[in-house]
Amino acid sequence: MRFRPLLNIIGALLSILGTTMVVPIFISLGYGESDLNGFLISSILCIGLGLPLWLTTRYSRTLTNRDGFAIVTFSWIITAIIGSLPFYFSGAIPNITDAFFESMSGVTTTGASILGNAITHPHLENGIESLPHGILFWRSFIQWIGGMGIVVFYIAILPLLGVGGVQLFKAEVPGPVADKIKPRVRETAKFLWIVYVGITLAEVLALMGAGMDAFDSICHALTTMPTGGFSTKNASIGHYDSSMIHYIIIFFMFIAGVNFSLHFRAINGDMGSYKKDTEFIVYIIGVVVVTLLIFFSVASQNNEFSQLKFRESLFVTVSIFTTTGFGSADYELWPVFVQAVLLTLMFVGGMGGSTGGGMKVIRCMLLVKYAALETRRMLHSRALIPVKIGKQLIKEDVVRNTLGFFLFFMSAFIMATICLSAMGLDLESSIGAAASAMGNIGPGLGDFGPTDNYALLSDPGKWVLTFCMLLGRLEIFTVMVLFSKTFWK
Repeated sequence: MRFRPLLNIIGALLSILGTTMVVPIFISLGYGESDLNGFLISSILCIGLGLPLWLTTRYSRTLTNRDGFAIVTFSWIITAIIGSLPFYFSGAIPNITDAFFESMSGVTTTGASILGNAITHPHLENGIESLPHGILFWRSFIQWIGGMGIVVFYIAILPLLGVGGVQLFKAEVPGPVADKIKPRVRETAKFLWIVYVGITLAEVLALMGAGMDAFDSICHALTTMPTGGFSTKNASIGHYDSSMIHYIIIFFMFIAGVNFSLHFRAINGDMGSYKKDTEFIVYIIGVVVVTLLIFFSVASQNNEFSQLKFRESLFVTVSIFTTTGFGSADYELWPVFVQAVLLTLMFVGGMGGSTGGGMKVIRCMLLVKYAALETRRMLHSRALIPVKIGKQLIKEDVVRNTLGFFLFFMSAFIMATICLSAMGLDLESSIGAAASAMGNIGPGLGDFGPTDNYALLSDPGKWVLTFCMLLGRLEIFTVMVLFSKTFWK
């Protein structure tokens, strides 16, 4: 492991993110609010540390696979630290643990918040809605940056990595296979970001057209596309009594849960790429089936088969399936069956190559296919039966990677649940919080449901969940490889 390439990229990240704080600085100036000094201090600190570090190590750009894993992991940790600085220095979140938790939740697009009400945060009389506009924008912006990937963003805007970009791309892009839509990694990263920005702008315009004000439209678009779920309102999307706004959010959450390479191909004229993709078809079927299951279960409670109940069922399904975590209804008031279904969805997540968290639809498909294949092999021991998704033959190493990922994912979830239980949480809350953090969802169950927050969780519990968020976003292997003896030899 060589440290100069790592320091080079960390220096660049510090400089870039310090520069992006200019936007919330102008927002703070425009509204004349108290968070201005916090952003000024954070920006000067980041640029003052980052620029010299980047310049002094700028000739160290050749990367190995080992360097790639370390750079990606530490880049996300450093970004979370940077993201926490405005929260802390502005006084919006005066506790270091809480500030880092909020930032890591944002950067990993989890959407779990410690921001509560006047009881948990006396300086925030109206909870989230008491925050300055600059801080509200920053919460959304760090989610947007984390959605497509911090390092992918870096590769797209700074053509300095050369061949080394491949190692970073493979280490960060979600899914069992990193889909290179262009021959060069930098071109792939650039075009993915073009699609990402374009769809975000489209959502801003759609929300403004539906009656949401410009600031809230920008903030919610910045958190919808990365499937983050931070809102500018205490009641999340439930604050808006508009079916049009809800359906727009549903539509863009659904889009965010789709492999972005499919969007790219569709924009370039290949609309048939959607129907040709088996994972996409399974994704749609999953949304439809779960929505109908929840709708009939919820509606039958009071014999209320209304448009409102269907919309709430669809919204919650898409929100949890894509790991966005926006709230429009309190699903803890719904039947236990529905909560069990939603808990299952927390582990699935969106498609591979999307901004969604969880294990990804493609991995779940591979696990089911592999289980069925092993059953057939028991009956036909000498048969050579390959694993196929649609017409695509899946390589053996991808299957092994998926099995290993599932083992690590469930092991991390169980260990997190045990740790939280040992800290005094009930089993339902522990399971919900661990599943939410690992799947990068935000709301969980029990004490951490859609109408609750993580403010009353102990500091050790917050650090456990922070680590789980990082594991979930970087898909475990990228982080866990750093704990092996072989890596440091």
